[in-house]
Amino acid sequence: MIPTIFFIFSLLSLSHASLVVDFCVADYTAPNGPTGYSCKSPKDVTVDDFVFHGLNSSGTLNIFNSSVGFAFDSQFPGLNGLGITIGRLDFGVGGVIPLHTHPRASEQIVVIEGTILAGFVSTDNVDNVAYIKTLNKGDVMVFPQGLLHFQINVGDSNALAFVALGSSNPGIQTFDLALFKSDISTSIITATTLLDATIVNKLKGVFGGSGLNYVVDHESARNMQY
Repeated sequence: MIPTIFFIFSLLSLSHASLVVDFCVADYTAPNGPTGYSCKSPKDVTVDDFVFHGLNSSGTLNIFNSSVGFAFDSQFPGLNGLGITIGRLDFGVGGVIPLHTHPRASEQIVVIEGTILAGFVSTDNVDNVAYIKTLNKGDVMVFPQGLLHFQINVGDSNALAFVALGSSNPGIQTFDLALFKSDISTSIITATTLLDATIVNKLKGVFGGSGLNYVVDHESARNMQY
């Protein structure tokens, strides 16, 4: 039994360490598969592939009075296959990064300027415990992979933070956008969230979603064709 277990762990270790090149700079002209981009030929790689300038300044503040900039492998070819990425969060006063999740990565945030209220919701028990903390300059917090989390500027001035994620393409799904910028019908949203249809339609108008209708009772919703 012990030799078998040792053999299995040896295979796992070998699999994890099977990379036989120093790097795999993304080749954007080749297909992108489940494991990432194909590798650019080493003779075509330059130092600029390992440098990214896109986080030098803040972006335009959005409806949440915040802006987010990421260096994923789709923008930063040198990250391909390395299992890391970075992002910049800028907040106006009262700015919010709304509830969202990264399905393929955990996240760390470090506050550079300002005061940020941050938290995530656990799924380990039926109580959906929320872990929330006020972070000041230099503070770091971690958000486990796949869990809903948020950040809010609770200070009286602009705030800045950087986030690091454990994937070169961690994915992101924002709760508000998934509901109100999609084509999920109003009736489905009201049935699954208990929100009033008037509120749902208003938010769809704000975020540019489609699928507006005014069926709000569950029996009618079940009889609809979606």
